[in-house]
Amino acid sequence: MSGGQLAALIAAGFFAVLACVAMVVLLRFGRLVSAVTRMVTDYRDRADLLIEQAQEAVDRTNEQLARTDVITASMDQVTANMAELSGHVSALAGLARSISSAATAPVTGMSALMFGLRRALLVRRTLQVAVAEPAAATTMPDAPERRALTAATRSGREVRGR
Repeated sequence: MSGGQLAALIAAGFFAVLACVAMVVLLRFGRLVSAVTRMVTDYRDRADLLIEQAQEAVDRTNEQLARTDVITASMDQVTANMAELSGHVSALAGLARSISSAATAPVTGMSALMFGLRRALLVRRTLQVAVAEPAAATTMPDAPERRALTAATRSGREVRGR
């Protein structure tokens, strides 16, 4: 073997070792690429799931906002109706006061009349007792009882049973 052949044989050996190392590296790189591809696919599936859930949450939020808008609109209508009702109540309050004063005026006058009649009857009874007092002096043994009866009739209290 000559020196050129020996050098070619050594170069062929190094090339074979280098080719084997390259094959191992390429196989490992292929496994790495397939593992990365699986991982990216899993992440994409999870991301798609998260995006779907986020979209569902946004859709539910939009539905709730639409309901809230409807409720707010109805509350605005209720507020307007309450303001209108308040105006009607205020208008009726003055009418109620005038009706109340018109209805209580005769009752007040009637009660004043009844009080005057009662007072006049009480004064009349007092005068009748004062006139009948000399006759009652013979039936009453004590002067203090007679004075108590006269004081009671003067103060407006009726003495019952006598």
